[in-house]
Amino acid sequence: MGILDRIERGLERAVNTAFARTFRSGVQPVEITSALRRELDTKASVVARDRILVPNVFTVRLSRPDFDRLSGMGRTLTDEIAKQLTKHAQSQGYQFAGGIRLKLEPDIALSVGLIGIDARNVRGSVTWLAVVDINGRRHNLKKGVTVVGRGTDADITVNDSSISRRHIELTWDGTRAQAKDLGSTNGSRINGSRLTISGLESGSAIELGATTIVFHVVPETKGNTEDVPAHSRTSAPVRDAFGS
Repeated sequence: MGILDRIERGLERAVNTAFARTFRSGVQPVEITSALRRELDTKASVVARDRILVPNVFTVRLSRPDFDRLSGMGRTLTDEIAKQLTKHAQSQGYQFAGGIRLKLEPDIALSVGLIGIDARNVRGSVTWLAVVDINGRRHNLKKGVTVVGRGTDADITVNDSSISRRHIELTWDGTRAQAKDLGSTNGSRINGSRLTISGLESGSAIELGATTIVFHVVPETKGNTEDVPAHSRTSAPVRDAFGS
């Protein structure tokens, strides 16, 4: 990044921070995502011709009111932000030292509408977890077969009279996933098409009667938590006042 780009980003942060202090509007998820994307761009470090390293561990600091409001969204929020950061990194050719880890923390020094970002590189191996969101609840899928249905003998029981006792089965082998309708009375649909048997991609939506199941694959970092020397811990209150 050239010196003019750095000056422009500095001016943008100053203007957005002043804007937030004046109007004190609450932080929105899209603004957190935008701030973290800028953090990746600012901290990107070229370590080889084909390797651009960016931070993978983030602490997002918020005022107490913003924290109380957003933390209630739980893993749904942080997983969605991590997914957007992964897409941005792929589009820019960035690489992470390990899986993305993201958490929210309250900071009494910040006013409503301001965001503080602490970012660093942490080495670690990455494993992938398969989860499904059903009626506001998240369920981890075990390796092997998980049966979803209305009956108490199903692995995941759904309170919906329009679905069968054993409606679908979800198979996860640690890398790939598959959904299969078990001859249900009312049938199933995946991403709008009739489901008989189909592979699953992260974000796939399965409709069973009046219930929608959303399948996700999320990263979980394990192992070494050694900081990568290329990036030190930094903090800069930022705000995307225009929601870009």
